Amino acid sequence: MAQDQSKPTGPDLRQGIAHADLPDGGKLVGRCGDDQVLLVRRGTEVFAVGATCTHYGGPLVDGLVADDTVRCPWHHACFDLRTGEALRAPAFNPLGSWAVEQRDGRIFVGERLKRATSKPRSGGLGQTPEKLVIAGGGAAGFAAAEMLRREQFQGSIVMLSDDQTPPVDRPNLSKDYLAGKAPEDWIPLRGEKFYSKNNIDLRLKTEAVHVDARSRQVVLADGGRIPYDRLLLATGAEPVRLTIPGADLPHVHTLRSFADCKAIIEQAATAGRAVVLGASFIGLEVAAALRARNIEVHVVAPEKRPMERVLGPQMGDFIRALHEEHGVVFHLEDTASSIEAKKVNLSSGGALAADFVVAGVGVRPRTRLAEAAGLTIDRGIAVNAFLETSEPEIFAAGDIARWPDPHSGENIRVEHWTVAERQGQTAALNMLGHREKFVAVPFFWSQHYDVPINYVGHARQWDEIAVDGDIAAKDCLLRFKRKGRTLAVASIFRDIESLKAEVEMERQMAT
Repeated sequence: MAQDQSKPTGPDLRQGIAHADLPDGGKLVGRCGDDQVLLVRRGTEVFAVGATCTHYGGPLVDGLVADDTVRCPWHHACFDLRTGEALRAPAFNPLGSWAVEQRDGRIFVGERLKRATSKPRSGGLGQTPEKLVIAGGGAAGFAAAEMLRREQFQGSIVMLSDDQTPPVDRPNLSKDYLAGKAPEDWIPLRGEKFYSKNNIDLRLKTEAVHVDARSRQVVLADGGRIPYDRLLLATGAEPVRLTIPGADLPHVHTLRSFADCKAIIEQAATAGRAVVLGASFIGLEVAAALRARNIEVHVVAPEKRPMERVLGPQMGDFIRALHEEHGVVFHLEDTASSIEAKKVNLSSGGALAADFVVAGVGVRPRTRLAEAAGLTIDRGIAVNAFLETSEPEIFAAGDIARWPDPHSGENIRVEHWTVAERQGQTAALNMLGHREKFVAVPFFWSQHYDVPINYVGHARQWDEIAVDGDIAAKDCLLRFKRKGRTLAVASIFRDIESLKAEVEMERQMAT
């Protein structure tokens, strides 16, 4: 999804533009040497920052300006217009920023500003820790480690991961990379040099098996012990494993890690037919990616329509029709009873030919460490608004954390990539002694062929779905309401409205 890095276009901002060409609240893209630059005017102030999001290259001119920030239309990253800093995941790299001068009724962009070292924010409480440990090498763990160093934390950071590779951009594993449309160098969230340069002790293939809260040590599978002053549990979720006969055959896959993705790609290179078990987001993104590789795909799932539980019946019918247009064959209200070398047997009595199988039947939070440590468990690890667990100095973030969501008024746990990253960032600040509540509105995106679906908020139940636009025409916004109040918004190609819904939910929580 990266944008074409061709020659910059638009007016030469060094030569200046007329003040009248940039009205209050307006955005304009121009060039400054070899750089594409976004101008934003707010009242009498004009800001100049990089024009494309540092996450996947989204065009910020199509995004939303809110207060002194600009938000990406694609995946809701947020940047500071004054400094270019990436304030909110999924972007971590800052935007470039340029000096701006206004004179003689014109606006001129000058030199690119040197990036100032981030100053630690004030307000830390208590003694500054010296030893921080992060258990988990996924979205939340990476975001926490990155934020700790961004905040100029000088102590030790040990990051324990039982994975084989450094933290990866997991959404790409079921989208562009699996489809063969993204290069491998897109996948790591950071290169290996990032960890050594920032003195992050990343230990791969390392399993934490116990937390000794009394002595403040993490016990490893090899018997080693890692002391901590504060600990972040970010162990994520693991795929639900099939228990039917044949589930352990070598051509049956789940998709969670980079190794899982590579194994599916290797199998797909010589396969003609695949069966996907589960019509969830992950299952259908896999189906779309495999269709891009010209593999015949059959989807088997117990529900009446895909994704109805999250997106409702209208969107579920649309998603089914979209996949059918691309050749996917659905076998709904059915399940697999057993798997053989070249076929999948169905509970309904039929059978489907299959060179390989991908099971996407859900995930479960990896709470074993927390349970063994005696932490409070509530369908996940129970945390407070500061992402603290029931044990002092232990925090939790990501797929495992159930937190008090101020928008829905419920304790919720969600398995969204961006939420995990944002929680990791907040947990990092609180591990340093700040008292920052996690109040970010949940957000996720899903990609099916050329159709992106954005979802803001959290609606476990609703009594009304208000549809604006035409779902079949891929131009719509759905509001999920309960007792007249909008809890969540799903959209297709309504990016600015999705961003506005997010800002509105944030402001409701602030009042």
